[in-house]
Amino acid sequence: MDKQKKAYLYAILAVSFWSTVATAFKIALRSINFLQLLFYSSLTAVIVLFIIIILQGKLKLFKNLTGRDYRRYLLAGFLNPFFYYVVLFKAYSLLPAQIAQPLNYTWPIMLVLLSIIFLKQKISLKSITAIFISFFGVVVISLQGELNIFHITNVFGVFLALGSSIIWALFWIINVKDKNDEAIKLFVSFAFGFVFIFIANILFTKIIIPDFSGMTASVYVGIFEMGITFFLWMKAMQISQTNDKICNLVYLSPFVSLIFIHFILGETIYYTTFIGLIFIVAGILMQKLVEKK
Repeated sequence: MDKQKKAYLYAILAVSFWSTVATAFKIALRSINFLQLLFYSSLTAVIVLFIIIILQGKLKLFKNLTGRDYRRYLLAGFLNPFFYYVVLFKAYSLLPAQIAQPLNYTWPIMLVLLSIIFLKQKISLKSITAIFISFFGVVVISLQGELNIFHITNVFGVFLALGSSIIWALFWIINVKDKNDEAIKLFVSFAFGFVFIFIANILFTKIIIPDFSGMTASVYVGIFEMGITFFLWMKAMQISQTNDKICNLVYLSPFVSLIFIHFILGETIYYTTFIGLIFIVAGILMQKLVEKK
């Protein structure tokens, strides 16, 4: 199998796993709260990432990290996994999965907006149009099956789902110029983030042993949302001839996710969810075309 075919295989596996995690979030949240879910999933991710580092023989790379690197990863760990997943999991506890999941997929648009502020990048009229198309999709999804702007039943949940995409985009901006090994910096960030998560559980809830479904779903999230899936996507990016050959595959994830949400969680998919998702993805793809030109 040539490199490009392997890249497609890794990318398709990653997208397949990401398509299932929204369902896993909701299953876990049936028996534990969002902080407890984050505790077990992030602990699992730290273990998985450390195992990956060992298997790749990268332990020696830790000695190359400087004090400045550790300070950067402390901030990165606060943003992701701590702050990002606190906000995201809380959104999932308030909203149907079919609403929270596509709203979180607005992060590429948020990345463009934050790049204007923090990286001083200029924005074209076409980019502005792409942003408005995606945000129109956000509004449509938020209506939850009713063509009435005043029908948004949980404004705070919608705000959190959108806020999670801002945090995710900010996390990537912080790491944009970091040349250290991806697995190393992700592990250190998650290790710092787990400290914040542990403290939050001690202060605001209690650490319990979930029932079987809650624990299984939490571990699943740690492996297939935070751990091995990121590694698979990273491998795909490394060996692909060009990143645009695989990057667009990620936008299949929210559509495939709706299938799992419907058949496993039993949610009736609103027509506004599907229409809004099309607008969000259309805006993102339009933005990518602008960047490519």
